[in-house]
Amino acid sequence: MKIELIYPKWPKLPNQPEFHLPPHGPVCFAAALPPDVEVSFCDEHVQEINYDTDADLVAISCMLTCQMPRGWQIADRFREMEMPVMFGGIGTMLHPEETLRHADSVFLGEAEGRMESVIEDARKGQLKPVYDFLRNNPDPALIKPARRDILQRELYNFRGVQMVDLVHASRGCRFNCFPCCTPYLGGRCFRPRPIENVVEEVAGIDNNRLFFVDNSLAQDDDWEKELFRALIPLKKKWISHPIKDDDEILDLAARAGCWYVYQAIVDMSEVIAERIRRYKERGIGVEGTILLGLDKHDEDYIKRMVDFLLELELDLAEFTIMTPFPGTPLREELQQQGRILHNDWARYTCGETVFQPAQLSVEKLNELNQYAWNTFYHDCSIEIKMAKLYVDVIKREKEDGTFRRIKLNRTRRWGRDKP
Repeated sequence: MKIELIYPKWPKLPNQPEFHLPPHGPVCFAAALPPDVEVSFCDEHVQEINYDTDADLVAISCMLTCQMPRGWQIADRFREMEMPVMFGGIGTMLHPEETLRHADSVFLGEAEGRMESVIEDARKGQLKPVYDFLRNNPDPALIKPARRDILQRELYNFRGVQMVDLVHASRGCRFNCFPCCTPYLGGRCFRPRPIENVVEEVAGIDNNRLFFVDNSLAQDDDWEKELFRALIPLKKKWISHPIKDDDEILDLAARAGCWYVYQAIVDMSEVIAERIRRYKERGIGVEGTILLGLDKHDEDYIKRMVDFLLELELDLAEFTIMTPFPGTPLREELQQQGRILHNDWARYTCGETVFQPAQLSVEKLNELNQYAWNTFYHDCSIEIKMAKLYVDVIKREKEDGTFRRIKLNRTRRWGRDKP
């Protein structure tokens, strides 16, 4: 059996340079398939979709809400050609009923241990409309190394610099942050993979630069320490979401190759300032992630926040507008208050306001979001700040003998050279 696996494109944040990371969901899905299933993969961000496929099943993987409308368009075209279409991924889990109008089947939940029966149904032409495993998570020990062999790896570079590969050491999250849909999707139970499995996968990735996409590594102190100790001999350089603010853990993270972290900055407290300082004194860079549009935010607060960020000397900052995604406590609250403006999902990018702010007009919040980007990067562009981080990691790689250049086939994307 042959599957055409497609990852639809989505609109990027307008203030960021356009670069593309190799997707994680599709390669994890492919790893869960029976070994006799042939997979042809297309990431629409860097490739063109082949509608003239001889596949037996089209599988569309969507991670984001703003990705769904494009996924539905692709599905409709394949179904007009009488090709069976199945959807999966986080975005599908948030939009199952809408998606079913464009698909023969939707898969909800995590794929490990489930795909044998699904593929058997597909072979018989008897796909069920819904496979619902959303509240029945598999044993993390079943998670196999992702199928990165289905990627055209040379396409994932930015101006000749190889992008990070994505990997995960755990699923689920014990925290319950109000703008986040993770508790709805993966549950509030922290589910770590066996560390020996994580190390085996990391060691086998043909890339020295990785991104641990776990919601948070700071969920179990002993596990976090064990993971970092196990990573030290691999000499990989990696990015992650927050690490526990603990001296021993931070020291281990630095020794294990932590390159930089994404750190949510929720206020202007000394606690935040001290946390950033403690990362940086260990040589760990920081990209601040800042959510704009909370009910306490007025114009003065947002402008003072930007000034505070400049004082912190962050390596990078990413500003996003609070967005009420399905499956979040935030959406339920704003729906009850009648403050959601529309459900035009393609505009749920975190780059524009789709709800009525408490203390600002929609137009003013959009304006302040642009103000934040412009002011933070007023003296040094985001491209240069990104380049500084990459210069730092290259220096580290040269020091420990892991640096290597990549060879790029510059004619494979869209059939012509790209700058």
